[in-house]
Amino acid sequence: MSTSEPAGPADPTGPDDPAGLVPPAGVAGPGGRPAVAAPTGDVDRSDPVYRAWLKEAVRKVQADANRSADTHLLRFPLPEQWGIDLYLKDESTHPTGSLKHRLARSLFLYGLCNGWIRPGRPVIEASSGSTAVSEAYFAKLVGVPFIAVMPRTTSAEKIRLIEFHGGRCHFVDDSRKMYEESAALAAETGGHYMDQFTYAERATDWRGNNNIAESIYQQLRLERYPEPSWIVATAGTGGTSATIARYVHYMQYDTYICVPDPENSCFFDGWTNGDPLAGSDCGSRIEGIGRPRMEPSFVTGAVDRMMKVPDAASVAAVRALEQVLGRKAGGSTGTGLWSALKIVAEMVEQGRTGSVVTLICDPGDRYLDKYYSDDWLAEQGLDIAPYAAALEKFLATGVWP
Repeated sequence: MSTSEPAGPADPTGPDDPAGLVPPAGVAGPGGRPAVAAPTGDVDRSDPVYRAWLKEAVRKVQADANRSADTHLLRFPLPEQWGIDLYLKDESTHPTGSLKHRLARSLFLYGLCNGWIRPGRPVIEASSGSTAVSEAYFAKLVGVPFIAVMPRTTSAEKIRLIEFHGGRCHFVDDSRKMYEESAALAAETGGHYMDQFTYAERATDWRGNNNIAESIYQQLRLERYPEPSWIVATAGTGGTSATIARYVHYMQYDTYICVPDPENSCFFDGWTNGDPLAGSDCGSRIEGIGRPRMEPSFVTGAVDRMMKVPDAASVAAVRALEQVLGRKAGGSTGTGLWSALKIVAEMVEQGRTGSVVTLICDPGDRYLDKYYSDDWLAEQGLDIAPYAAALEKFLATGVWP
């Protein structure tokens, strides 16, 4: 870095004042006041070593995307006579196993290109787990430390994966404290607080560039209903629903966007009542979605519909998914699937045909001690039997309970 700041007044006949606009020292200026030379400055912070590191870091992140194939769009079997197709976008096939791989890649590119992520300084994130797993992966890829600030109740498998990718876990007992704890750690270490809950909706290019929305429509183009009636996307940051909704509006599709919300989350109440200050006193039991505050990345005006889904229904749906497709998925997938099936039921009742899309957000092997554990359900006081019976009846008869 070099600086150049003249110590004295500029020479009026010199290059700093070629037009003779600055009076010589001691000569009165306007109004008879003593003349003061106009200040000049030149601060050069260019850093070739940093720029070389930055170019290589961005190249590595983009190369990761170039190596990654698109995720699958799976069909959930429904009775043929219904004339309705239900698809699940399987985001669990990303290199870090979840929908958050897309987000983490976008956030790292955003932070790098803004000059926020610097060599040797930690990246810090507030996360319930999956985003932290993916960000730990990208931090290791570009060679910076990573710290995940997360609830102490986060699943053991997610903690293991964060540490596997070289990250460090910093636990809080109250999930509402994650934000301030992350900011404090960033200030203390000189690192960068990534803040997915603020930047998720703006870090992703919602106009296209192979975002999740563009991918869905490309994969549907040869199906009998290539333009879905509904896309169902659960919300943690709100970034995914914002990206999909914006793309739909930009491309002038007739698809509607539904965002299901679990228990102990304020999104549904805040959206329904138009209350940006809505909050919840405790964290969501469905990891990865539901928030105790209205997050900046949750773009309420882009959403057409919201549903409040009981946690027991989410677990029943994700277990039904395993029975139908032979795949275990996380609880947030169950929240979305329950809502998607409810929309399918409405279409059946109204005699409408078409397609519906929802997401497989992450794999169920991260939650074997939770959503696939009867002991955990009993501890939480969750009875999934009525919801499981309702799903079984619906898939057999088309009648929603």
